[in-house]
Amino acid sequence: MPSTLKTLVDRKLTKGMTFSWMPENICFETIMGSVAYGVSNDTSDMDVYGFCIPPKPFLFPHLAGEIEGFGQKAPRFEQYQEHHIMDNDALGGKGRSYDVTIYSISKYFKLVMENNPNMIDSLFTPENCVLHITPIGSMVRERRREFLHKGCWHKFKGYAFEQMHKMDTKNPEEGSKRAALREQFGFDVKFAYHVVRLINEVEQILATGDLNLQLNNDQLKAIRRGEMNVQQIRDWFNNKLKDLESLYHSSTLPYAPNEAKIKRLLLECLEMHYGSLEKAVVLPDAANQTLAEIKAILDRHTKNQK
Repeated sequence: MPSTLKTLVDRKLTKGMTFSWMPENICFETIMGSVAYGVSNDTSDMDVYGFCIPPKPFLFPHLAGEIEGFGQKAPRFEQYQEHHIMDNDALGGKGRSYDVTIYSISKYFKLVMENNPNMIDSLFTPENCVLHITPIGSMVRERRREFLHKGCWHKFKGYAFEQMHKMDTKNPEEGSKRAALREQFGFDVKFAYHVVRLINEVEQILATGDLNLQLNNDQLKAIRRGEMNVQQIRDWFNNKLKDLESLYHSSTLPYAPNEAKIKRLLLECLEMHYGSLEKAVVLPDAANQTLAEIKAILDRHTKNQK
């Protein structure tokens, strides 16, 4: 099955495509947004996230002759993003709009490793939201829990505060759907539902080391129907913050990502795609890698004893 983006490109529905190699090299695409969270009754608008593997010189520019700090840089690719790609023939002629974001695998890994909420969510979407996946995409999905660490608390909390601030201060464009929500309920229930969603998600991660995006969708649907007022949202949020500070300290997740382990996964993906990386990157043998990890543990232990 071709990727969703390739289908849209082949049908000449996209406008901003400048990397002709990309649609053929997408490893993973998934539906995001309210559909993934199980709170949407309408799938006409689709947020699609995914990652691709660029040609080798994009990730290893020295293969194109680049010397760091000298001369022109080889081309880079981090992400492709296009909003409002309209397929008028979808849904029996009702039409469907796509917002598509495809990352380079290296940037995707970086953002997921940082526990960026949107990127973490994209790896934990329900199976029925996955639009396109290759063996490389499947391997990353199967090992998605390896990206989780306690740093998620700081990231998710920051995003939740941002949504709370928008709920209190942002004035929607007059005549928009968001303006109608504010007029109906006295506040923007979509911002409110994101506050609750983010806090529920990070609680799951800290408590279980896993994430089910639709676990609390009944609560989220109730918020979107206006069944919690703005003061109840604030009270719920403040009480949860206190509980989660304690959960953060008791969680068995590591405090930080295991960058070496995640890098090995990234290199495994690249080797599956390119073949041997012998000429592209120096790969320490297993024994040396193990010794280096043991030395790092001993160094940290010695430092803590001082």
